[in-house]
Amino acid sequence: MNYLKQQLAERLGRNPDVLSVSVIDKSKLQSSLTDGFDLLLLVISNRLHAGNQLFHYIRDNLRIQERWVDPESLEQWILRGTHRNMFHWILKGEIILDRDTYLEGLRHRMLEFPPDLRAKRLLIEFSGFLRCYLQSKEFVLEEQMLDAYNNIMEALHHWARIVIIEEGAHPEVTVWKQVKTINPGVYKLYEELTFSSETLKQRIELVLLASDFSVMSRLESCCGLLLDILKSRPEAWSMNELQLLADLREVSAELSLLMNKLVQKSVVKELVYSDDLELSNLELRYTIA
Repeated sequence: MNYLKQQLAERLGRNPDVLSVSVIDKSKLQSSLTDGFDLLLLVISNRLHAGNQLFHYIRDNLRIQERWVDPESLEQWILRGTHRNMFHWILKGEIILDRDTYLEGLRHRMLEFPPDLRAKRLLIEFSGFLRCYLQSKEFVLEEQMLDAYNNIMEALHHWARIVIIEEGAHPEVTVWKQVKTINPGVYKLYEELTFSSETLKQRIELVLLASDFSVMSRLESCCGLLLDILKSRPEAWSMNELQLLADLREVSAELSLLMNKLVQKSVVKELVYSDDLELSNLELRYTIA
């Protein structure tokens, strides 16, 4: 196996675009983390859109999956938390090639989980929670219980990831195993929602009620990044200006919903502007309350 890894490192090392290579061995992890292959190679390449490359092959009687990704895509996946297997690949994989210690530095930053990254992750998870929570409430009113259940379960997953991030940890694939030790109360809600003998509607309403009291109290802390941006200048911000900011790119689809909730809770002030002399088109802008 070591000889095979050496051969793979030599082959990929001849490509000047390759920054780093990590090997994930199925025998040391759940097979789902390598998509069922014996070895998974994570190849980080300077070439843009390298993530479109995926190779499957057999070598030395081992089934190998070789996944290429560029640094920008990789860091977006880490930020959004949408590809949680990636955390295992980076943190648990064996680094066999690492030019300029790129992968080692990324691993160290992930383990450190600095405040700027944590603030972005909290905002992303809270925006996802808020959307699912409000949709579940609407489906309950419409007596669409299966849709309400689906949305409140997704909201609960976002809530679980929020409490994990607040503890300074990255949410893993086995998120409920993490939550059980970090916040037994949230885990208990998950059990009540999935296993309770109460009616489906009663279970959903229980989690909605708990969300009202617990998660909504986190509104300001989870939206800290957005509030800091609003504080960063004396002038009020238009929605278009906020949408164009790189720091808010990942929550652009939910930004209007977030802003509306912050205004409702009197955390943010809504101001009216007009460049139209006839006052027929009034623009809403936002500043800190």
